[in-house]
This record gives sequence, C-alpha cells and structure tokens, in this order.
Amino acid sequence: MNVLVIGSGGREHALCYRLVRAPRLRKLFVLPGNAGTAALGTNIPGDPHDIALAVSVARREAIDLTIVGPEDPLAAGIVDAFEAAGLRIFGPTAAAARLESDKAFAKQLMRQHAVPTAEARIFDDYALARRYIATRDQPLVVKAAGLAKGKGAIVCDDPSEAIVAAEKMLVQRIFGDAGARIVVEERLEGREASLLAVVDGHKLFLLEPAQDHKRLHDGDEGPNTGGMGAYSPTPVIDEPTLAHIVSQILVPTLDALVREGLYYRGVLYAGLMLTAGGPKVLEFNCRFGDPETQAILMRLQSDLLELLDAAVSGQLEQAEVRWDPRHALCVVMASGGYPDAYKTGLPICGLPDDRDDAAIFHAGTRRDDDQVVTAGGRVLGVTALGDTLADARRTAYAVVERIHFEGACFRRDLGL
Repeated sequence: MNVLVIGSGGREHALCYRLVRAPRLRKLFVLPGNAGTAALGTNIPGDPHDIALAVSVARREAIDLTIVGPEDPLAAGIVDAFEAAGLRIFGPTAAAARLESDKAFAKQLMRQHAVPTAEARIFDDYALARRYIATRDQPLVVKAAGLAKGKGAIVCDDPSEAIVAAEKMLVQRIFGDAGARIVVEERLEGREASLLAVVDGHKLFLLEPAQDHKRLHDGDEGPNTGGMGAYSPTPVIDEPTLAHIVSQILVPTLDALVREGLYYRGVLYAGLMLTAGGPKVLEFNCRFGDPETQAILMRLQSDLLELLDAAVSGQLEQAEVRWDPRHALCVVMASGGYPDAYKTGLPICGLPDDRDDAAIFHAGTRRDDDQVVTAGGRVLGVTALGDTLADARRTAYAVVERIHFEGACFRRDLGL
C-alpha cells in the first residue's frame, strides 16, 4: 500500500515510525512532514490545510490510504473531499469532527444524551457571560468553542479570573474566531487521563490509556500548552474504571452521533477527569492526541497500518493488536517562550540515533542543509520504554540531557 500522512508534528512522526514497520507498506509520503519523517518516507512540501493539494497528491502518488494527523484539516472537510473523490482516508467527516471543532456542540450533545461532563453554559455575548460568571462562587474553566491549537482553555481559580478570561476571548479575541463563542464550565477536580479508541462507524477498538501533561511548568503550574509530555499506561485507569468509561461515555457518545446522523470513523479521543463522582469528559478530540500518541505507539507491537485500514473498511472486528507490557514516557522539549512567542531556526545538537528502548520524535523541526533546526514551539518528543515507569523516566531524561538547542525548556517532573 502507498500511504499518505497529513501533518508535520510529533504525532505524525510517531505514526510514520510505526507505519514503516508494516509489511504491506510500499511507499510512505508525508505532507509536509519534518526532519524526522524525512528519514522514513518522502516529505512533500505544502500546506497541510490545503485540501485540494492533498487530494492531488493522493491521486498523483496512487495513495491507497491517507491518515490525517491534525484537527484543522478534519474540521475543514478533508475527509468529505477525499470521499467525494473516491479516495480512502482515515478520519471523521467535518460534521462528525464538530465533536472537537465546536465545544459548544459537543457540550450540548453530551448534555442531551446524558454523557457525564462538567456543568456548563455557552455564551457569545460578553455582558451575558460576565453576568453569569459573577453569580458563581467556585473555580471555573473558560474555553474557546472553536479550535485554538490546544491552548483555548483557561483554568480559573475564582470567578474574577473567569471574567477576565471571557473578556479576552469575546472582546479582545485573543483566539480570533475560535473564541467568538465560549463555554464556561465548573472546574472538575480529580486525576486527568486520556483514552483513545479507533472507530469504524459502529465499533470501537480501545488503545492503551495515557496520562497527558498540559501545563508548561513542573507541578502543573503555568499556562496550558498543546502538551508537555505523556506516559502510558496510567495507573488511574484500572479495569473497572475502563469498563465504566466505555459503557457510560464512549458507547453513549457513538450512539448519540449515530442518532444525529453522523457516521464517525477515525480516532475518538476522550480527555477525562476521574472525579469522586466517577469519570467525566473534559473534552473530545477527533484525532490522535499529541504527545499521547508518542507514548502509546511506542508500546504498540502489532501492525498499525492493518488496524487503521480495518477501521476504514468497517472491519475492526478483524483487527489484532499487541502491546509491549513495558511503560513508555515522552518528554517534550519546547522552544524558549512557548506557548507564546519563540525563535525558530536554532540548531539542534546532540540528537542520538533511535535505539530499542528510546526514540526521538520530531515535532517542530526542519533540515537546513545538513543541520536540523527548530521550526516550532514543541520541538522534540523524547520517548523511552522501561520495565517500570521510573525506568522509562530515567532513560528518557538521560537522552534529553544529551540534546541541546538555545532556550530549550522541558518539564522535569514527568512520571513522578
């Protein structure tokens, strides 16, 4: 099979890392890819959001299956365009992807179908939002309803902070059109976890659970980011909890989408808070998470291409998946200043070769002649395996210490 991966981040490099091990893979193309994916397949220059370009590449290269990494092309209808052109693609349609691209839609869907989530209100008027928030007396979370690169949720310790957050989104438009509508919800307390499932429209296949770390600094301090690290498995999701999440969250959500006339195919990602009252949904994503994918796929021992191909064909019941019993931990190395302004084009030194128990997943990188340089906020995802989480942590940080670029920052408390 000829395969095309859409995207340029660490998630896409991790996907390629597993795809090149598939016996049925003939050629691998990545649009646009990064310095890491270039070593595994053919990078194709261009905008990953350019749907017409993606369709033309798929036709030109006789692509048998396209796999979409980032959320923006899904929200813009890349799956709809591919299906209209008779091309096979892994991912949900634009209407189904509203589960991620429109948090107001997702919140209403969960409310209507009794999927456990935080109590919330939806606003597009700042005065009304301010009036409502002023009546609250507990910590709140203010979220941009649209896509905001994983940075659209502001966690507030009190209502006064939430009023400021609502003003920034609805009046100052710090997230542009993504913040034209906001969701104001109670702040849930508990342990956070991520559970991803591959879905073929009716059936779902669970991937191994993971723990993500959104905050920039140690101790879960600082602003939310797209993710500063992850590990898998996570001890907070035991077998009874997993069964509860499937029966009370994932299956009802798929049923709700079917009732809405939405055929969902792709990855359904549930960001969860394990509260004293049981698991509740923080958010849904409609694609592989980043950096959870790096940790999860590091543990995958079976054929990723067979799994995703089975989902597109509606034959998930035929998929067989094997997992490495070891633990995996991913440390994100980010540019100084991330998630705000940061420099690019900085040389990266000390990059080691992949080894059996560790891999370097490139995210924001590119190659300038013979030098790999920074090209984004999250630069690398250093991911390691170990018999215990402590072992995986020790190996990952030992590799991190060998890599250098100006202003590099990373959390030092992952896995503790």
